[in-house]
Amino acid sequence: MNNSEKRKKNVALISVISNITLVVSKLVIGLLIGSVSIISEAIHSGVDLLAAIIAYISVRKSSKPADEEHPFGHGKIENISGTVEGLLIFLAGGWIIYEAALKLTHPEPIHAAPLGIAVMLMSAVMNLAVSHQLFKVGRETDSIALQADGWHLRTDVYTSAGIMIGLTGIALSRIYLPQYPLSWIDPVCALAVAALIMKTAYRLTVEAARDLLDANLPNEDRWIRKFLESHKPVVHGYHNLRTRKSGSTRFIDFHIQVDPDMTVAVSHSFAQELSGTIKEHFDNSTVTIHIEPCTGHCTEKCMAGCILTDLERAAIRKKQGGLRRIEDLRRLRQGQE
Repeated sequence: MNNSEKRKKNVALISVISNITLVVSKLVIGLLIGSVSIISEAIHSGVDLLAAIIAYISVRKSSKPADEEHPFGHGKIENISGTVEGLLIFLAGGWIIYEAALKLTHPEPIHAAPLGIAVMLMSAVMNLAVSHQLFKVGRETDSIALQADGWHLRTDVYTSAGIMIGLTGIALSRIYLPQYPLSWIDPVCALAVAALIMKTAYRLTVEAARDLLDANLPNEDRWIRKFLESHKPVVHGYHNLRTRKSGSTRFIDFHIQVDPDMTVAVSHSFAQELSGTIKEHFDNSTVTIHIEPCTGHCTEKCMAGCILTDLERAAIRKKQGGLRRIEDLRRLRQGQE
């Protein structure tokens, strides 16, 4: 197991442990003081715990090398994990809305609000620290599962802060405005939590599911196009550029057109040079390059990536025409002999 895989597994395990702690703490305090917003946060943390377990399993499975049944590796497991995590957040958001609506129609007093504030503060601090590590390792290892888990916890930070504000308002109202019952603040804060959760869930689901459908990678596409164009005149043009991701692995393949007189050995060496540079720029990449001879007669597909001028294409066509005439004369002479 390399260092990168170790870091991914360790930070995913930390996320599991921290979520277990928060689920228990929030649920106990929420039930004790009768706060629907804290109970909703316990539900949210419960979903986060499930997501953290899924992320932990996915980073373990996705690190397995390619085999006969999975020649492109197991990276898609991380994309499946991220998609499932996003859908779980949608479910949590729906449950919170249901609970908050019940509390609005049947309000109940909240007791010991300072205790709720304390557990929310603990939650915000813990989730901020763990999400920071998940984002750091997730970005460094390009792990969609860890980044999705990081967004789960970062959302908790924001929602915990919102609930703290609501509970603080209720606690202060009892001191300064005892004649006004403000228990409705708690379910309203829960609804705000649900709205933020739904927004995060949508973004996470779209991002994770995008790679499941093998969508192209716009940033990689732009860089590779500029990179190939910088190798003129050796590269005459390119086409069939395709990029996709499976977990943290990028798959890049394209066709390039070169001088038809270039030998197989030289063209192979040039393709290896291009592939090596691309892999250095994009870590954990698999690059496939197909070499084609450029005859100067560009099809519509070739013209889209042709980097030659009209004069250069005309010169190549003229050269190829001359070579074909010489070859025809040689064959004619051989036939006469």
